[in-house]
Amino acid sequence: VQLQASGGGLVQPGDSLRLSCATSGRTFANYHAGWFRQAPGKEREFVAGIRRSGDATYYADYVKGRFTISRLNAKNTVYLQMNSLKPEDTAVYYCAATSTVSYSGAYDNARRYNYWGKGTQVTVSS
Repeated sequence: VQLQASGGGLVQPGDSLRLSCATSGRTFANYHAGWFRQAPGKEREFVAGIRRSGDATYYADYVKGRFTISRLNAKNTVYLQMNSLKPEDTAVYYCAATSTVSYSGAYDNARRYNYWGKGTQVTVSS
């Protein structure tokens, strides 16, 4: 499956952005999906994950309550709604997909994702 993230940009602290990840190539509904991010000089870190059916979502503590992951399988797309953005949210954001069976135990492990898209830059600055 191919993934393409979009929707990044330069925003001020407290603003909102919605990232989209369009997929193609295989039946997206067969894959769990996640968002990761990587800031300069830091390792890639988990942001949010969603089961293939959309019936369960997972968040990193540092975005819980501010970010919302969702998916629309009919449009082969996963979204990340980001509210109350902070400067520390500045990073390149990547979407990823996995067919792993035990997603509840793997959603935050980048190594368990089979497919990655190119990232989209999010910069939060005043």
